[in-house]
Amino acid sequence: MCGIIGYIGSQNKGVESVLNGLEHLEYRGYDSAGIAFISDDKLNIIKEKGRIADLRKSVEITSSNLAIGHTRWATHGEVNKVNAHPHHSGSVTIVHNGIIENYIELKEELIKKGYEFKSKTDTEVACALLDYLYQKTGDIKESISEFKKKAKGAYAIGLILDNDKDNLYAIKKNSPLIIGISKDEKFIASDVPAIIDYTNKYIILEDGDYAVLNKDSVTVFDNENNKVNRKPRTFEGDALSISKCGYDHFMQKEIYEEPEVIKKTALTDIPDISNYDRICIVACGSAMHTGLVGKSLIEKYGDIPVDVEIASEFRYKKLFLDNKTLVIAISQSGETADTLEAVKIAKKMGSDTLGIINVKESSIAREVDNRVYTLAGSEIAVATTKAYAAQLEVLSKIAYSLAKNSKDASKLKEIKDYLEDLQKLPIIMQEVLDNEEEYKKVAKEIYKHKDIFFIGRGIDYALAMEGSLKLKEISYIHSEAYAAGELKHGTISLIEEQTPVIGIVSDKLIADKTISNLKEVNSRGANVIYLTTNQIKGEGDFYSTKLVVPEVNPLLQPIINVIPLQLIAYHVAKYNKCDIDKPRNLAKSVTVE
Repeated sequence: MCGIIGYIGSQNKGVESVLNGLEHLEYRGYDSAGIAFISDDKLNIIKEKGRIADLRKSVEITSSNLAIGHTRWATHGEVNKVNAHPHHSGSVTIVHNGIIENYIELKEELIKKGYEFKSKTDTEVACALLDYLYQKTGDIKESISEFKKKAKGAYAIGLILDNDKDNLYAIKKNSPLIIGISKDEKFIASDVPAIIDYTNKYIILEDGDYAVLNKDSVTVFDNENNKVNRKPRTFEGDALSISKCGYDHFMQKEIYEEPEVIKKTALTDIPDISNYDRICIVACGSAMHTGLVGKSLIEKYGDIPVDVEIASEFRYKKLFLDNKTLVIAISQSGETADTLEAVKIAKKMGSDTLGIINVKESSIAREVDNRVYTLAGSEIAVATTKAYAAQLEVLSKIAYSLAKNSKDASKLKEIKDYLEDLQKLPIIMQEVLDNEEEYKKVAKEIYKHKDIFFIGRGIDYALAMEGSLKLKEISYIHSEAYAAGELKHGTISLIEEQTPVIGIVSDKLIADKTISNLKEVNSRGANVIYLTTNQIKGEGDFYSTKLVVPEVNPLLQPIINVIPLQLIAYHVAKYNKCDIDKPRNLAKSVTVE
C-alpha cells in the first residue's frame, strides 16, 4: 500500500525528515513519490515517477517546519507525475492512502461548482472536496467533519493549508495512520518505521478520528467531533530492526532472523479453543498458505474440522457460521482490508474471532475477540518470510494445545516431545540456514527458466504453494504449485525438457506416492529438485539435486521445510537482478480491495 509521512516542528528540518521517512516506507511498495512543504510562506510541491532517490535529486533541501510526503501505489490513474501525490486544490494540499469509492459522483458535483481536475485520481477529488468545504465554512475542522459524511470508502489523509503554517491535519478511516510525538516535533505516518529515527512514541488513530498537530501539541477528535485522549504508545523495536545490518537485502536478513523469531514466539500463550466444533481460517496470500498448513495440523492432531478461506472470497459468499465456529484471522500487518472485513462479518454472525497478528494494536488486533502475537518484529521486505514462519509456529501450538488432551495413543506418541523440540528448533533452523550455498546452487541452475513448478501432497502441497508464491513475486518467473496427485489430470502436459520441478516430500506415510510422481515428471525430461528429510530414502535415480533437511517433530516440520524454499526464491531473484525487497506492483500490506 501507499505510504504517508508528515512533519511539523520548530527544527526547520521538515523536508529532510519527510524524505527520510519516505525512504523508510519504501518497503510498502510504490511507483511514484512526492513531497509538499511550506518554505518562506510559499507552498512547494515536487513529484517524481520512480524511486525516492529520484525525488531527492529534484528537491533542493530547504528549511521548512511543515511538510507532507507520499509514496504512491497506483489504483486510479496510470503511473506518472500528474497522478502522484501530493495533490493541491485551492488552498488545500493532501496526501492520501485508501480509496474514495464515490469519487466519480463527487467529481461530477465539483465540476459543476467550477473545479477542474488535472489527474485521474480519487485523491484529487478528495482534495477538491475538502477545499470546497473549507471555502464554504471557513473552518477546517468543520470542513473535515463534513468531508467524513460525504466521502465513502477508506482514507488516511495528511493535510496542510496554504494560509496555516502552524498546523498539520490528519484524517483516518479504514486505513492505518499514526501520530509520532517528540518534544517540539510531531509527525503523521502510515507506520512506525517512517518516524523511528526521530521518536518511538506514537498515537494510533481510531476510525473516524481526525487530529490537529502543531509543534507543541496534538488534539484528536473522534467520529462525533468530541475531543478524545488517545493513549501514547512506545515502539518496542529500534532503528536496527529496520536496517539491513550488513545483509544485501532485508529479505535475506529476515530469513536469518527466523530462529530468533521462533524463540520469541515460543513464549506466547495460546487460548483454549477446545469448545468449538469447527474452525474457519481467513487470510490472504502467504497468510492463507499458513492457514492451509494449520488446517492439516489441527485436523490431524486436534480432531476439529477446519476450513481455509481467502478473505476476499469469504466476504462475498454465503456463510455458515455460528457460536460454535471459531474464525481465525491471520495477518502480518493486522491491516489487511479483506481480512478485517471478514472478522467484522464473523462477529455479526455470532462467531468468536481470534487473530494471529504481528503488529500490536493494529486494526485486526483491536477488532478480534482474542489475539496471539507472532513477535516477528518489523518485517521490511514485501515478501514475508519470518512472519510466515512465526505464523506456522502459532498454528502448530494451537494444534498441540488441542492434541495434548487426546486419548489417541499414537498421536500422543508423535507429539509428546513437542515442547522440548520447540526449544531445540532455533538451533536446527540455524543448521538449515548454514546450508545456504546448496540453495544458492539450485537457484543458479534454474534462474533462467521461464516456468518452474512445485509439487507436494498434504502439508507439503501447502508449502509448495508458498514456495511458488515466493519465487514468482520477487523474481517475476512464472511458477505454479500443484498437488502431486493432480499431475495426471492435465498438468503433466506442461512438463518440457529441463523444466524445473521442485518436489517436497516430508510425510513418510505418503512419501512413496509423491516420489512416484517425481519419477513421472523426470521420465518426461523434468529437472527434479528433491527436497526431503534425512529419514526418507527415496530410492531411484529420479532427481538431479537432492536437498535434505533434518526431520523434526511433525508439528514443527513445516517451519524447517520452508527455509530452503525461501532462500531458493531469494537467490533466483538475486541472480536475475530483481528489486527483491520492493518487487514491482506489490505492496507490503493491502489495505484496500
